[in-house]
Amino acid sequence: MTALGGMGGTGDTSRHVPVLLAEVVAALSPADGQVIIDGTFGAGGYTRALLEAADTRVVAIDRDPTAIAGGAAMVDAFAGRLALVHDRFARLDAVAEECGHQTVDGVVLDIGVSSMQIDEAERGFSFRFDGPLDMRMGREGESAADLVARLEETALANLIYTNGEERLSRPIAKAIVRERAVEPIVTTRRLADIVARVVRSKPGDIHPATRTFQALRIAVNDELGELEAALDAAERVLKPGGRLAVVTFHSLEDRIVKQFLVERSGRSPAGSRHAPASRPPEPTFTLITRKAVAASEAESRANPRARSAKLRAAERTAASPRTRS
Repeated sequence: MTALGGMGGTGDTSRHVPVLLAEVVAALSPADGQVIIDGTFGAGGYTRALLEAADTRVVAIDRDPTAIAGGAAMVDAFAGRLALVHDRFARLDAVAEECGHQTVDGVVLDIGVSSMQIDEAERGFSFRFDGPLDMRMGREGESAADLVARLEETALANLIYTNGEERLSRPIAKAIVRERAVEPIVTTRRLADIVARVVRSKPGDIHPATRTFQALRIAVNDELGELEAALDAAERVLKPGGRLAVVTFHSLEDRIVKQFLVERSGRSPAGSRHAPASRPPEPTFTLITRKAVAASEAESRANPRARSAKLRAAERTAASPRTRS
């Protein structure tokens, strides 16, 4: 863990507009003296709003060192109330403890890649710019180019289908394997062009490479595994009455959050009537949002990133945290 104290810096947050900001703040309902974890600091939109809403303290986490460096000015501006930590949100309970907080009053997670990362061609997240095929949020470990070069055809097709929900995963994988034998695939543009020759699109459709890029990004950063671990960590660190708010941007993420909250709130479907009766575990959360909250039409028009966003929120009960089976 690397924590940032009162360092100088200029952090530019203008390029990233936090999605469902008012709804997230309302769900967390910050109050004076509370401690809240922002597990996905990014450009600091949620963190700033939570610090301005009340006399709160925020522990903000990001695995991207660029985001940490960009938030230095905010640390200074909210002297003593903001701890900015370079780490993964899967460890948010351990990070809180290392910052001196055994329990906290709120946790917010904004899942997925930030617009700042997408807009930097050298990060390799987007097919809109030509850059190295990287996609690593933490700038360490295996890159997307490494995955594309290493995986055999079936494994690559399965990854694209599972993480990208791409129906044409098999012909895409076949084309990638064929083209990498000619020349290594190391740039975003080359991969996007390869996929576009397989996936035909009509005007108004998403870019043909969207799902393939999503699949690789999720795999490179283990985003779904990190999300599951972060939800478990939030359950462990939230005090009774503490609140969890999670914003997701595609169905894979939202499904994980929905299933977690349904199970933990005791709203899972009843078991078989033929099975022996068993006492269900005590609910660890009470739902604040019965259904996912979507962005308003006005916000979606103003910020295209908001169109697919969904917010789910819940309040921690006094029940002991569960162990994931």
